[in-house]
Amino acid sequence: MRNRHERFETTEWSLVLAAGGRTSPRAEEALADLCQRYWYPIYAYIRRQGRSADEAADLTQAFFTRLLEKEYLRQVDRERGRFRAFLLASCRHFLSNERDHRRAQKRGGGRTLLSIDAASAEDRFRLEPRDDRTPETEFMRRWALTVIDDVLASIRRDLEAEGKGRTFECLKPFLVEPAGPEGYEPAARALGSTAGAVRVAVHRLRRRFRERLLDEVARTVDDPAAVDDELKALFACL
Repeated sequence: MRNRHERFETTEWSLVLAAGGRTSPRAEEALADLCQRYWYPIYAYIRRQGRSADEAADLTQAFFTRLLEKEYLRQVDRERGRFRAFLLASCRHFLSNERDHRRAQKRGGGRTLLSIDAASAEDRFRLEPRDDRTPETEFMRRWALTVIDDVLASIRRDLEAEGKGRTFECLKPFLVEPAGPEGYEPAARALGSTAGAVRVAVHRLRRRFRERLLDEVARTVDDPAAVDDELKALFACL
């Protein structure tokens, strides 16, 4: 529990509050990194509202520009609990006042505060399932996938630095699915190893994944007691 509390010294909430109060010279840079992580879930949310691809890209850029300019951060209520809930509520507010925001130039008044690849975003959106998900549900799903993708990317970087990039690629499927009828033999052959050694490696990779996922989720809530519930919510979104 002590370690879990230590994680909350640099949560997304603490960065948001610091940026809103201008109490940290690094807060804006850190907040920009957070916006880079969350821009696609917001883009998907806006597209699900029936906006065109170009309009969604413009609105996403404009929303995060205003977020970075602190307008939405000065009156943040820490009791909102979860960063994603704050972000979604802020976006709803932004869209409801869209006419006022149209006075600003597109995509941040000529400044590029957030790097958005509109073509790539739309390619990703077109691959999304065509179902009856609400915009809010789609945002939640993309939030969950973004967190998991970030965790996997960080583990991949670590293992590549250790010279185990191929090991990660061979074992990654076992993070979400059990071994097939042949067990770990196919992976063992691909790695020139044994099934027993692969089984141990998969166990270690799963443990690293769980620990890293816990760290990532802990950064998105303001109360250590909420981490377990947030993990459940994350998997429910998938």
